[in-house]
Amino acid sequence: MTEEPQTAEALMRSRFDAFKSGDSAWLLRTWHPSTRPEDLDLSDNPRWRGLQVLDTVEGRPDDTTGIVEFRASYIAAGELRILQERSRFVREDGRWYYVDGDVR
Repeated sequence: MTEEPQTAEALMRSRFDAFKSGDSAWLLRTWHPSTRPEDLDLSDNPRWRGLQVLDTVEGRPDDTTGIVEFRASYIAAGELRILQERSRFVREDGRWYYVDGDVR
């Protein structure tokens, strides 16, 4: 990723792409330091298929916080599964970060 995402939704979409491609460096770089893990092992990462944004609250270029609710489909153990999460984002020093989320 060369350009910083300008909205919380754009960051969430870039993180989904990073999960799909196994780009743990981007995931860690865009994870807020207060909740970021030391490292991220994606060796058992499922095969991510699709993404659907269900809701956004704030998260625009001039906001400081944002929420994005999404549904992501993936294949694990030969079965199609769905992950639904309501994710929280914060913008600091002009950059958006993923903070955490509630899986539904």
